[in-house]
Formats: sequence, structure tokens, C-alpha cells
Amino acid sequence: MAGHSHWAGIKHKKAANDAKRGRAWSKIAKLIMVAAKNGGGDPSSNLPLRYAIDKGKAANMPKDTIEKAIKKGTGELGGVSYEEIIYEGYAPGGIAVMVETLTDNRNRTGPEVKKLFERRGGSMGTSGCVSYMFSSKGVITVSAESVDEDELMDTALGAGAEDMQNLGEVYEITCAPSEFDGLKNAITESGIEPLSAELAMVPQNTIKVSDVSAAEKILNLVEDFEDHDDVQNVYSNFDIPDEILEKLNN
Repeated sequence: MAGHSHWAGIKHKKAANDAKRGRAWSKIAKLIMVAAKNGGGDPSSNLPLRYAIDKGKAANMPKDTIEKAIKKGTGELGGVSYEEIIYEGYAPGGIAVMVETLTDNRNRTGPEVKKLFERRGGSMGTSGCVSYMFSSKGVITVSAESVDEDELMDTALGAGAEDMQNLGEVYEITCAPSEFDGLKNAITESGIEPLSAELAMVPQNTIKVSDVSAAEKILNLVEDFEDHDDVQNVYSNFDIPDEILEKLNN
């Protein structure tokens, strides 16, 4: 339906590695705390909290850990106060990058994000310098091994999906944020279990990276950001072809 992109596939593999290192639970706990603080502790009336809880369940986060994070957010338990800050900038080759963070100290996080940009040959820009290149979308990924492509496409299109891409190991389905709940429910009710389902910033257009050295710097930059404790999500508009990825893996 749309051009091939490797971003979701790369991100899925990275998320799996994060979970193995135990990094994911800490980041999701922060997300739950902020959602509960902003909208209350009832997920039935607080969509961001429900999405954060779903993310925790998908990462096999224990129920009591989720409940503790909610109580910290609502003030029932003492906890650190986090704020959401988005940093924008460029990776090598003019690739746009958005870095979503939750931090308890912006005076620490900002300089650290700037340093990571610069260490990999990029640069941090001002607020709004690249965000106009992205659109808020519901993004659902499904294992390619778990479902027939035509079956999934029929279900997705019938439930409000805008696009579906075959990324090799996963299918990536996108929709307008208003259609996200209905689409996710339709997929799960058809017996298909998504690997991930979230609201994300999706690039309106991608830039193909054909240089091996540039591709390596970009992927290293993304990995540096995702390894940072304050970073929740990294969004970018690069597209690295299979042949370049294979060279990097050899």
C-alpha cells in the first residue's frame, strides 16, 4: 500500500532487546506515573493511562508494579515528579529526529541529549524545527508469522486503517488517532495479538540512506538515545535499504 520502511522493524528488535535488559519496565513506569498524574488513576476515563498500562502488559510488567506506578502518579505514594519534553534535531545527512523524554531534571537531560546528537555527527535544533515533518498516528505492529497478510489487511482496512506495510518480520498498520481504539479492538477480536500498539509520530516522507557509514552513524545515534534512561521514544524519517543493513550486520 505504501513505500517500504525499515523503521518499525528496527524499533521492534530494539524494544525486544530493551525488555531483556530490564530497561523497558523503568521507562513504562514513568509513562504510567505521568499519565496518572495528568488524568487520574482510572484507565477507563484516562486514555493515555490505559495505553501506558497496555504497553506495560505487553512488556510482561507485573501487575503490582503497574499499580504502584499509578499510585505514585496520583500521589497516593510518594514519587518523583516527571515532565514531558520533546527534543528535535538532525542526524547525519539531514535526517530528522524527534526525541520524547520524561525527566525529573531538564537541566540534566537537555545537555545530555545535545551531547548525544553531537557525538554521532548530528545537531540538536530548536523546538519545531522538524516536528512539522511528522504526523500523530496510531501504529500497530503484528508478527508476520502469526497471520495471513490478506486476512490482516481486510480486518485492518475494515476497521479504519489508513495504511499497512509488510516490513519482513512484522506488518505495520497505521491509522488516525481517533480510529486507534476501534482498530486495535478489531484486530484483537479477530484472534490476532499485536506485538505493539501505540500512538506515535510518523514521518510524512522518508529519506533513503544509501551510504553505509551514514547509516551506521544514524543507527548508533538512535541506539544511544534509546539507551538513555530519560528517553521514551525516538522518531526519525530515515529509510535504510536491506542491502545497506546487511553490510552493517556483516
